[in-house]
Amino acid sequence: MNIFLIGYRCTGKTTVGKSIALMTDRPFVDSDTLVIKASGRSIRRIIDTEGWEAFRCKERSVIRRICLNDRQVVATGGGVVLCADNIEAMKNTGIIIWLRASARTIKERILRDENTEDLRPALTNKGFLGEIEEILLKRSPYYESASNFYIHTDGIPVAEITQTIMHKIKEME
Repeated sequence: MNIFLIGYRCTGKTTVGKSIALMTDRPFVDSDTLVIKASGRSIRRIIDTEGWEAFRCKERSVIRRICLNDRQVVATGGGVVLCADNIEAMKNTGIIIWLRASARTIKERILRDENTEDLRPALTNKGFLGEIEEILLKRSPYYESASNFYIHTDGIPVAEITQTIMHKIKEME
């Protein structure tokens, strides 16, 4: 059984994923990193040269490959839930946890994230907060439908989030 972390940008998927992997002695996998390695280009470059559809196709391929393995902790890209094939593959091979944060928290984290420029291209022309609010509104039903449960990450220490997730997973077994 894999553990998949889904959610908007900067909700803690990578940080919490690494913490869970360390606690459970499982490998940590980041789907965006695998897309970058497979293509030899940043996400921004893929999108700028080939478009969003090409990126989503590369992402689907990576998710399929990830799902061939077991007992991994996987941080996914924020839009992974926009493809029903991704959701089905993840549901068939693991538990899906939605990491949630407020738009204001996400904005603060994006502004502090040194990878934002290359890894996280803008999705709208509305500015940070407007974009975050719009995309959260659009994607929340997808995140909710895909996930087994969700965890709020606003102002909560990583260790506490990790413990809560592991407790909830145990309850599900």
